[in-house]
Formats: sequence, C-alpha cells, structure tokens
Amino acid sequence: MKQLELHDMNPSLSSELLEELLPAYLQLLGADYDAYKNHCMRVFNFCRALVGNSPEVDDKIVVAAFFHEIGIWSDSTFDYIRPSQILARRYLEKSGRTVWIDEIEAMIGEHRKLTRYRVNPSWLVEAFRKAEWIDASGGMLRFRLPDDFVTDVLEAFPNAGFHKKLVELTVGRLKTHPFSPLPMIKF
Repeated sequence: MKQLELHDMNPSLSSELLEELLPAYLQLLGADYDAYKNHCMRVFNFCRALVGNSPEVDDKIVVAAFFHEIGIWSDSTFDYIRPSQILARRYLEKSGRTVWIDEIEAMIGEHRKLTRYRVNPSWLVEAFRKAEWIDASGGMLRFRLPDDFVTDVLEAFPNAGFHKKLVELTVGRLKTHPFSPLPMIKF
C-alpha cells in the first residue's frame, strides 16, 4: 500500500459521511459522543495516510471507523465486534454498498489483531488495523507515518476521555470475565 507524499500529510478535519452517520447515534453515545467522533476521525486520518485517498477508499474507511466499536454502546457490551459488524452490514445493505460487506466486516473484526492481516492484501484491513493501533498507543506506534502528522492528528482530535472509557470497560470486563478481559484482541 502506498504511503502518502509528505505534502499530502494534512489531517482531514471532517468527513461528510461521518457527519451523516453520527446524528442517528447521538443519544446512544451520550456523553461519549465527542470522544467517539474524535476517535473515528483519528483512525480515519491515520488509515488514509497509510493507503492514500480516493472517494471510495475514504468512504470505506469512514464506515469501518464509525461502526468498528459502536457495539459498545448499541449492545452495552465490551464484546462488541459482532454487534458492530451487524450494524455495519445493515448500513451497507441500506446504502446499496453490499459489495463492501466482507471487507468492512474484516476491517472491524481484525482491528485489534496483534499480528499482520494477510488474508486479502488488496483490502484495507491491514492499514485499518495499523491505524487503530496508532490511536490505541497514543501515537507511540506510527508505522512509518511522520511524527508531525501523527501529532497533528492527535492534537486536532483530542482523546476527550475515549481511552479512559476503554480502560474502565476493560476493568469491568475483567471482573466478570477474568479469562477473557479483552475479547476483541486476536493473534
């Protein structure tokens, strides 16, 4: 996958598609709305920087970014992968993008994979996985993205308590599922 040229390394400050998706989940996200929106935008920016951008690529990344953890809120669960995939599938069916379903479901299902995704290298799954890990690590992992770009994205879209929320959910899950505290992690 091609990395963007340095002159293309400006964070995208908004996404029309993300702005269309968010209002339906405003009440569901509640106090976590800004935190989740910013997380989606960070992942979107990191992913498109890893693969380049085009309208179709951007839309795929936004759909995966928006739905990849929404199951936390929609189904009140930290075992959120399948609920998130189901919501993404429903959206893709309603929007006439059924040809994207397998790729988007893989992006969601593999976003916390610890090792490289190799099943379908032409899909955006590996770039999305890396983008998620850049965000999860607070920019400590960068996968060769320029330091200034990663810092600019992190500053443009503040964490707003997103990772604190994930830590709280992890602790809660650990109490009820001590042998499966992080069900979304794959090897």
